[in-house]
Amino acid sequence: MIYSGSAISVAAVGEGIAELKLDLAGESVNKLDKATLQEFDAATQAIARDGSVKGVIVTSGKGVFIVGADITEFGGMFAQGEQAIVRSVLEVNRMFCRFEDLPVPTVAAINGICLGGGTELALSCDYRVMSTAARIGVPEVKLGIFPGFGGTVRLPRLLGVDNAVEWIATGSEKRSDAAFKDGAVDAVVESDKLRQAALDLVKQCVAGKLDWQGKRAEKLAPLKLNATEQAMAFTSSMAVVGAQAGPNYPAPMLALKAMQAAAGLGRDAALEVEAKHFAKAAVTPQAEALIGLFLADQAVKKIAAGWAKKGVREIRQAAVLGAGIMGGGIAYQSAVKGTPIIMKDIRDEALALGMSEAGKLLSKQVEKGRMKPEALTETLSRIRPTLNYGDFAGVDIIIEAVVENAKVKKAVFAEVEGLVREDAIIASNTSTISITSLAESMRRPQNFVGMHFFNPVHMMPLVEVIRGARSSDAAIAATVALARRMGKTPIVVNDCPGFLVNRVLFPYFAGFHMLLRDGADFQAVDKVMERFGWPMGPAYLMDVVGMDTAVHAAAVMAEGFPDRMRADFTSTTTVMVDAGRYGQKNGKGYYVYAPDKKGRPKKSVDPASYDLIAPVVAARREFTPEEIIARCMVPMVNEIARCLEEKIVATPYEADMALIYGIGFPPFRGGACRYVDQAGAASFVSLCDQYASLGKLYQAPKLLRDMAASGKRFFA
Repeated sequence: MIYSGSAISVAAVGEGIAELKLDLAGESVNKLDKATLQEFDAATQAIARDGSVKGVIVTSGKGVFIVGADITEFGGMFAQGEQAIVRSVLEVNRMFCRFEDLPVPTVAAINGICLGGGTELALSCDYRVMSTAARIGVPEVKLGIFPGFGGTVRLPRLLGVDNAVEWIATGSEKRSDAAFKDGAVDAVVESDKLRQAALDLVKQCVAGKLDWQGKRAEKLAPLKLNATEQAMAFTSSMAVVGAQAGPNYPAPMLALKAMQAAAGLGRDAALEVEAKHFAKAAVTPQAEALIGLFLADQAVKKIAAGWAKKGVREIRQAAVLGAGIMGGGIAYQSAVKGTPIIMKDIRDEALALGMSEAGKLLSKQVEKGRMKPEALTETLSRIRPTLNYGDFAGVDIIIEAVVENAKVKKAVFAEVEGLVREDAIIASNTSTISITSLAESMRRPQNFVGMHFFNPVHMMPLVEVIRGARSSDAAIAATVALARRMGKTPIVVNDCPGFLVNRVLFPYFAGFHMLLRDGADFQAVDKVMERFGWPMGPAYLMDVVGMDTAVHAAAVMAEGFPDRMRADFTSTTTVMVDAGRYGQKNGKGYYVYAPDKKGRPKKSVDPASYDLIAPVVAARREFTPEEIIARCMVPMVNEIARCLEEKIVATPYEADMALIYGIGFPPFRGGACRYVDQAGAASFVSLCDQYASLGKLYQAPKLLRDMAASGKRFFA
């Protein structure tokens, strides 16, 4: 044994070849934490001292190669400031360079997921062989940073500027065929032939059949482009990347600037340029928020996995009541992930609509090459449309997706409860109505939960699993397990009107309505909030949600929280609904809609909207962007704090991810709790006090005031 550690070992495997194996003890994956990096450097030095080594292959003892750096270590490093970050990444780069400079050829055998720092380690090898089952990429821009262990230096020298920019700026994972085509790997083989292929390749190098030294030299030298060619390549790339990334995501442009500044330099000087630009990205608020978001996502998934493990039985047969767009979406999602589902309605045309909805979604998968035609037929066969309850005796869970009316829902529950097994779970897809109140007349309320999907079901990752006053842990656990199997991220919340997401969304809408009441232009508000980072402004969002749906939900919220959600004025949305303008669903709302070339609704301004709302709004006046943001965001953030106070949601992680996944809260801001942390609780409370005269929605709750007084944060 040449070297042995807890994450890395090096052993001679014959003919002068050494195998450096990555196999982190006690973990299911390999990652580049500090300890592993130190072992990698120690292993490199052990190889260098062993004169018998003629070549090295790098392999993995796990089902993945390396998933990347240990992101939990980023916070401490990034908090030290730019100079400390530069020193830290350059130290890692020195380790990779020592390996790259070994006087023998090196070959990486990429057997599975290879991301971030794992890809950069592989790039320090002379050759890379990849399994057909593997994936490779540098996804760091999704964390607000970019490859800092040599990725912006080695990738353009291996792939060319255009390909390197695409890899780095998009952060997408690449299949083996795409990686080979771009030049990131030198060979692709089946998984069972990978290690032998790496051995054969390194032996060819040792035998002098391959010019491994010349191949290595390409990575050590400046880019093979003259000044004019460099200017053209980077100018065009910056125009495209700048337009796509926008001002809220600085990392891709910083990566391009690093690549351009280092293009004419040798490896070591280029790495210093990369480190300085990397440090600038690492200290941005976007990096803090996006790294926090990644960790929050991991925490939420861990919590959901914990719930799922509590489940005493598996959901093998599901049913959905109601076959409209929502019911069809739920049926599709269940079927496409492998759980058979019965779709029940009282009308043939509704069943036809639900099956059509599922069929359209599956056809799109086939068109995009993500599904084979025969799989479409197989998936559709898992959806069984019916007009009666004949097959419900064997159903494990029934998901209700009928009209949002408490009386109708209660009637449906009373009917279905007598037709299913005593241990069958009944779940309501209600978006606002209290689960506890819906369960009042049920004989088995312990088996009743909320399972709130977001529209469109196939695209929105969140499912709120709502615990009523008498919902059992077993019912919650089974529902969480089903949501996970359906490919969703479930978050368990306690019962209240609107639950979590809608409860905090409607104060945001209330702030918008008060702005219009006081003379703001809804187009101006939309533009400001879209620049803030929302995918669409509040007026546009209500058009998409449906004006009538919004008014109904607002009434439920007003009844549940009259002290702050009952308006003392007529909202512009109410006026729209009274005039028969429901938004995109009938082509008229705040905006008007007509199909574009692809058949999608395209909005345009309608002067009639202003005429309609004129009687309920003040004379038009300008509001600063800061005022508009504060008046929309303060009510939402305050309501999130109240939900945490009342234990509606258990953790800030879950609160933030619910907003990200449920309503598109700007990811680069990290969620409402992260938004407060970055502003500082004291500053945010001061902002609340500035607008407190507008009503209780703007008055900071006790949780935030206590945080302001003690200097605490939601996240350490």
